Amino acid sequence: MTYGSGRPLDARVSGDPNQDDNSTNDRLPGYSRNAFQGPDYATTYLRVTRRLLLRARIQLDLTAESFNLFNRDNQPVTITDDGFQNMAGQFTQLSKTLGISHFPAYFQRNSNFTKATNAFAPRQFQFSARTSF
Repeated sequence: MTYGSGRPLDARVSGDPNQDDNSTNDRLPGYSRNAFQGPDYATTYLRVTRRLLLRARIQLDLTAESFNLFNRDNQPVTITDDGFQNMAGQFTQLSKTLGISHFPAYFQRNSNFTKATNAFAPRQFQFSARTSF
């Protein structure tokens, strides 16, 4: 059995809000690094093997394996929108002046942030036979 707590997530934004010419490392304002946590992960792996002696020097090994035996719905948090990688917010470059205040940009919050949109593999069985002589 394997169990893991949820992995930490950053609230990143796409675009370049701090204008450092690197659009892959900016976080949503007000959130620190790894501010969110994804769902936990648990799976059970079971393997059963039986050896049969057919003749003096011939043996048959039968194996049955199961992955995710209890069919737990393990969902990763992949922040996507329409199948494309998306972040917590979209940084939109827009120069706007209201009165004497200048606003160089604004954020749009992603509606799918921290919602699972995918799942790991469901229950699987595998059978095998091996002959040794």
